[in-house]
Amino acid sequence: MFTVAQIEQAHEQVKSGADFPKYIQEIKAMGVLGFETWVNDSHTAYYGIDDYRTSSQPQYDDLLISDTTNKEKFASQLKLHQQGQTDYYTFCKDCAENGIEKWIVNLDEMTCIYYDKAGEKILVEQIPS
Repeated sequence: MFTVAQIEQAHEQVKSGADFPKYIQEIKAMGVLGFETWVNDSHTAYYGIDDYRTSSQPQYDDLLISDTTNKEKFASQLKLHQQGQTDYYTFCKDCAENGIEKWIVNLDEMTCIYYDKAGEKILVEQIPS
């Protein structure tokens, strides 16, 4: 089964959102079925077969998640990130400022869903293969 260390090694190759699809394919090949990342500190829970779970440690000091969600601004900043114009930490700060609390990736459906603090779906994206 996969380890957080293996996933983090693959993630080190991600310099921007433009690298995300390759990263997803790599961790999917390791057996990752999905994961949930919390914006406040970027800790992530990873899921595999037979109810396998493992979690990463926080990646940075806590960010304050806005109580107000700005879907349009978030979508615009997400596009910039996907085009390689921002790094991961900047993207997480953008999420926090726009009220995004977490995202959940489902590797069977190849989706990434962004949620606000109330647990509402804010944006559903199809992950390119």
